[in-house]
Amino acid sequence: MSKPHESSAKSSHAHPGSLALLPARAQANTPFASRAQAGRMLADELFTHRLEPPLLVLALPRGGVPVAAEIAHALGAPLDLLLVRKIGAPFQPELAVAAVVEGTPPEVVINKETAGLPGVSEAYIRSALPDATREIARRRSVYMAGRPQQPMEGATVIVVDDGMATGTTMKAALQALRRRRPARLIAAVPVAPRDTIADLRHLVDEVICLRSPEPFHAIGLHYLDFHQLGDDEVCALLDAAHAAHRPR
Repeated sequence: MSKPHESSAKSSHAHPGSLALLPARAQANTPFASRAQAGRMLADELFTHRLEPPLLVLALPRGGVPVAAEIAHALGAPLDLLLVRKIGAPFQPELAVAAVVEGTPPEVVINKETAGLPGVSEAYIRSALPDATREIARRRSVYMAGRPQQPMEGATVIVVDDGMATGTTMKAALQALRRRRPARLIAAVPVAPRDTIADLRHLVDEVICLRSPEPFHAIGLHYLDFHQLGDDEVCALLDAAHAAHRPR
């Protein structure tokens, strides 16, 4: 298992990235109809950027999968997952103190802002790792049906979620990915607060976000359809993406 890293630390390969954020006058007030519609709109925005092949689209499941599936289809790129498992505080499990990002070995990213909470220690985090890594392995087995992970080194990698609030999961994912040496790393989300987007810029080459409403409320409020995705729906989307990109 790799040595834990603090989430605020900059990777030696990272540099401040550019921010593609639509001006306020161009941001629609109406919610996205669905995650799929948001994905098509992100794909339209990505088409305006020079994307050098090979391309790889990575979804943060579950909510990021329908968004990323539309992007992968539009760009003709393979779709894969990036699995991240949160480790919560001892008495507040929804509050992330660290995150485990899949890899060989898995990477542990410490949340510096919450690492000093009562009961949080290196021993506590390490005690939670076996459960986290088992769940990551289970999800990849279920979702990807044994398909190998796509290579990332030297690729233009686009990491997609259906939105961000604090951005904790996305930050952990990007910090781990940067050490896997993509040629270009892009974070793409339909909606997020402006300050959360700004916090990502040192981890990526570009951040693309369609809307950044202020004040920001729950991600789901920006969608008409924000249903909870089950494993069956996620698997169907990934199977379809794999079939579409499989060499003929």
